[in-house]
Amino acid sequence: MTALGAPQLLLRLKAAASPRRTGRVTRLVGLRVEVEGLEAAVSEALRIVRRDGSELAAEVVAVQGDRLACMPLGELRGVRYGDTVEALGHPLPVRVGHGLLGRVLDGLGRPIDGGPGLEGLEEVGVDADPPHPLRREMVDRQLGLGVRALDTTVPCGRGQRLGIFAGSGVGKSSLLSMIARGTTAQVCVLALIGERGREVSEFIRRDLGDEGLARSVVVVATSDQPALVRIRASFTATRIAEWFRDQGLDVVLMMDSLTRFAMAQREVGLSAGEPPATRGYPPSVFSLLPRLLERAGAAERGSITGLYTVLVEGDDMNEPIADAARSILDGHLVLSRRLATSGHFPSIEVLESISRVESVITTPAQRAQARELRRLLAAYRDARDLVEIGAYSPGANPLVDRALELRDEIEAFLCQDIAETCGLEDSWQRLAALLAPPPAPGRAEEPARRSRPLVVGAAG
Repeated sequence: MTALGAPQLLLRLKAAASPRRTGRVTRLVGLRVEVEGLEAAVSEALRIVRRDGSELAAEVVAVQGDRLACMPLGELRGVRYGDTVEALGHPLPVRVGHGLLGRVLDGLGRPIDGGPGLEGLEEVGVDADPPHPLRREMVDRQLGLGVRALDTTVPCGRGQRLGIFAGSGVGKSSLLSMIARGTTAQVCVLALIGERGREVSEFIRRDLGDEGLARSVVVVATSDQPALVRIRASFTATRIAEWFRDQGLDVVLMMDSLTRFAMAQREVGLSAGEPPATRGYPPSVFSLLPRLLERAGAAERGSITGLYTVLVEGDDMNEPIADAARSILDGHLVLSRRLATSGHFPSIEVLESISRVESVITTPAQRAQARELRRLLAAYRDARDLVEIGAYSPGANPLVDRALELRDEIEAFLCQDIAETCGLEDSWQRLAALLAPPPAPGRAEEPARRSRPLVVGAAG
């Protein structure tokens, strides 16, 4: 028997006791379905009955006088003027529970992996309030993500929300798969929003693997899915993560990508009649972003550490969605196309990335090491042109000399194979060993370092 929460059970009982409310389709324009003769609230689910008896789920997105503006949760094929529309009396629920671990779901929370059904799991609504701002736990300890360059130069706190900003094809999905396998969090929830269908299976089987999938829940809404399904997939994944957090667990919620979520809301908003604003995005996009992002974080028990990729248009880090997301999130990680094309993975631009909670989740010694590494990367960046044309004289700048001396070791530290995971303590120990002073005179000298140009995570 299906387990229902008290609020959801009450809604179901009220809906069953109330008379059926029906209307009819009066207009179809693009993705928008207009319904008359029916009273329903925004976000309420509807059922459209086609002439052939098949049904289509839809959701109310706007109320305009006596008309409802609705968006479909499937194909509009076969829907025509006069089709019967029935109000369900509540939003579509989503099932949650430990039985979701290792499963792949669609944007509505239904399994698509060929496994057993989700009967017996609790049903909840996708909407929920974020943790109370005064009762949230402090973000005061580091959460290991299994990636050396990330754990040491842009450390992530338990309950932090971090943005991963990059253009297309620079390794965002591969980085997320490394984190899913290497993080110390107990549960991973991955939302693949607007991805190409071909990449979904490849990501799950090749990048995530059996090890990563075993403690993960994957929610998928491919690019061919209706805009409302892509939006709902984001909230479905967040609601699933909230359920695990409420059990007292530490959860990593990874969403790829926040930009495609915003693009889906742009389709819905424009279809509902909103005026276009910045680069065609209606105002609802910028009000919906904080509603989604603020639900992650540390609560009174348990935490959600949010990692959201932002697909920047034309590698412009200041485009509207990137700028809005950066103002809400607790830090940003920038991936570089220059590094990606040179074979440097993960392609993290260390000098352009920052964690806003670094000062409270790391020790003074760790911060000093990270700061020294950044100084060496900045020194090499500033002197690189002179070095490459042979115009730099050794001894002119001690910091540049040290950066040149350690260039191979720094690159080896920042690079990491996709199949490799590195523990948090090991990452800090390797950084400390890298920056340790050279041996005193008289001791065995280190092997001569190779002399070749360095490709590191520094701005070009």
